[in-house]
Amino acid sequence: MTTKTHRKSRLHGAVARYRDARRSLHTPASPQSRYGLDWMNFFVADVQTGFGTFVAFYLALRGWSVSDVGFMLTIGSLASVLSQIPGGALADAMRWKRGLIAAGIAMIGVAALILAFTASYIPVLIASLVQGVSGGVITPAIGAISLGLVGRRGMSLRTGRNYRYAAAGHAATAALMGFVGAYFELGMIFVAAAALCIPALIALAFIRPEEIDYARARNARTRDQALEIGRILDLGKNHGLVLFTAAIVLFQLADASMLPLIGEDLAKTPATGSSIWMSGLIIIPQIVVAILAPWVGYHSEKRGRRPLLLIGFAVEPLRAALLAFSHDYVFLVIGQLLSGITGAVIGVLTVLVVTDLTAGTGRFNLAQGTVGAISGIAASISSLATGFLFQGIGTTVGFLIIASVAAAATVLIAMFVSETKPADYGD
Repeated sequence: MTTKTHRKSRLHGAVARYRDARRSLHTPASPQSRYGLDWMNFFVADVQTGFGTFVAFYLALRGWSVSDVGFMLTIGSLASVLSQIPGGALADAMRWKRGLIAAGIAMIGVAALILAFTASYIPVLIASLVQGVSGGVITPAIGAISLGLVGRRGMSLRTGRNYRYAAAGHAATAALMGFVGAYFELGMIFVAAAALCIPALIALAFIRPEEIDYARARNARTRDQALEIGRILDLGKNHGLVLFTAAIVLFQLADASMLPLIGEDLAKTPATGSSIWMSGLIIIPQIVVAILAPWVGYHSEKRGRRPLLLIGFAVEPLRAALLAFSHDYVFLVIGQLLSGITGAVIGVLTVLVVTDLTAGTGRFNLAQGTVGAISGIAASISSLATGFLFQGIGTTVGFLIIASVAAAATVLIAMFVSETKPADYGD
């Protein structure tokens, strides 16, 4: 057998094993609910991408100053970050998980329509707040529905599929909205974003509510038909969760500002195609995430979380070091391919590790929202701090400092974060 044939055989074997694992997944959820969740992730990502990506461009063309645009973006970001904690608590407490997501989708649609028809200060402020809060409601509720449908045993593959469809939605919408903005009135971008709420709600309706187990959706134990719910303060005493969150914070401090910094460099390029180049850099990681995310879920079940976490974290300092020494577009593409790898690994495994570490507490969604809020704050600090840092010390040294922060996150995972995958899920 030739080497090429042997490799092909191994690849086909790996694909077959993944498909067998997916088919043999014991879950009470019907195909209708699973496919509904798939496409809801796709269209929710559509709506969020259509709204968020083009706001700054749209407001600038309407004559807004740089400071006013920055203020609106900051308001939206803060609302999104801070709402994740109460959003997670709501996802734990409410039995009507689909209702939370429906409310979040409707909020995004309202915000998009406000922007489509007016660029006045107060309505735009309201739209920014409403859209920001919607993210804090939708994200934990998706995690709750996923866990409620498939349980902890099936969460690895389910989370991988969630990220695949969300990434595909982001990539498809970035291309669609670019086309709409180029050939129609700019406000039509937000009309299109509002219209995408309709298929998102239709997909949501396909998820059967009776298949979402309430105890399982919040990762709670049941005894004598009663839920056993841990105290909120106990989350702060969960050392594994605290250490993992610290590593995520360091990762976000390094990662969040890299693409904006690349974008600033491209914006200074006199070539007329710089906006297209930037679109390419945005889409590339989403394609990688869409391809890799289900495999990350599958291999995290087969080999454990920790080996994949180490890979995902270790790639980040390599990416920063690459960007420190070259800004050629080819190297930027390579950097974004690496970003796709880290996005797939850390995105999927963050959900899984939080699931593992909150087993039996009934506080899964609150913990997920808290980790998301803290990492979002770290991302905001990163974007703010690196602007001053790069202005003072230059691009090369700045990226090397970012690489050292990413390396510190990797060391923290390697030395202090243990394997979280249980030997027996018990569900």
